[in-house]
Amino acid sequence: MAAGAAEAAAAAVAEVGSAGQFEELLCLKARSLLVIHFWAPWSPQCTQMNDVMAELAKEHPQVSFVKLEAEAVPEVSEKYEISSVPTFLFFKNSQKIDRLDGAHAPELTKKVQRHASSSASFPPSAKEHLKDLNLRLKKLTHAAPCMLFMKGTPQEPRCGFSRQMVEILHKHNIQFSSFDIFSDEEVRQGLKTYSNWPTYPQLYVSGELIGGLDIIKELEASQELETVCPKAPKLEERLKVLTNKASVMLFMKGNKQEAKCGFSRQILEILNTTGVEYETFDILEDEEVRQGLKTYSNWPTYPQLYVKGELVGGLDIVKELKENGELLPILRGEN
Repeated sequence: MAAGAAEAAAAAVAEVGSAGQFEELLCLKARSLLVIHFWAPWSPQCTQMNDVMAELAKEHPQVSFVKLEAEAVPEVSEKYEISSVPTFLFFKNSQKIDRLDGAHAPELTKKVQRHASSSASFPPSAKEHLKDLNLRLKKLTHAAPCMLFMKGTPQEPRCGFSRQMVEILHKHNIQFSSFDIFSDEEVRQGLKTYSNWPTYPQLYVSGELIGGLDIIKELEASQELETVCPKAPKLEERLKVLTNKASVMLFMKGNKQEAKCGFSRQILEILNTTGVEYETFDILEDEEVRQGLKTYSNWPTYPQLYVKGELVGGLDIVKELKENGELLPILRGEN
């Protein structure tokens, strides 16, 4: 009987292993309360809170409880600024509504009870849902000065039109962020109505639709593109100087003396075992560098390690290099 109860509790807490699964879950569970536990297997506090969450799952079957290993899905952890574990995020209607940092079982219980009781009210009407979606689309189109909604990513476009758009923007040194419409069907369909533009890609500047590929080609031909879209600022030169400031440069949350996230702490520990001199830059102190370096390096998360101005990679890459015995030669510039 006890074994059966344990199995039921385990089954009541799902596990997410990728950013795609996470986005899909937000859509599937939009109508109910969703509680995400950002955890790490090396943390005893996380293991303890997993047990607490399993008990809560039995008490609140209408609530969806999910575990997400923070270091295994860094793009999600970065997006929601998860700097320590355990951390709990609460979602309703695909929107984050609450947060709890740390292993506080009584507070977690209170928050679940409070949000679960408010979830028992009638589901949002179609009109309210459209209002929420439009608010979300407004935020997305304003997420960066220049936003490209495309099929795929700039690194891996998944249609010819999106690939051509990326090539034009890169050719003119235009700084932009992007959103993969394949990752969110609600955004994919909703943006067509929101912008009154039926196809993709779509390019926005300061939240205003510029148009699709044909419009961008016309602007390029008339030499107006660079006046409409923000060119990559002198930030790029600054980033080049920063990444070459020392032979080994680590861009992290915090500094050598005090790491401010688990990923940064782990990479510091690895570097400290090598005996190689290195410098650090705290991205939390400079938002421009924090956002700009992601585009400059084509690497979306932190920490980022550079040797002689060249990106080596993040924590996972550094771990692999250490295990393979390749890290020290690379840090010394021998590779």
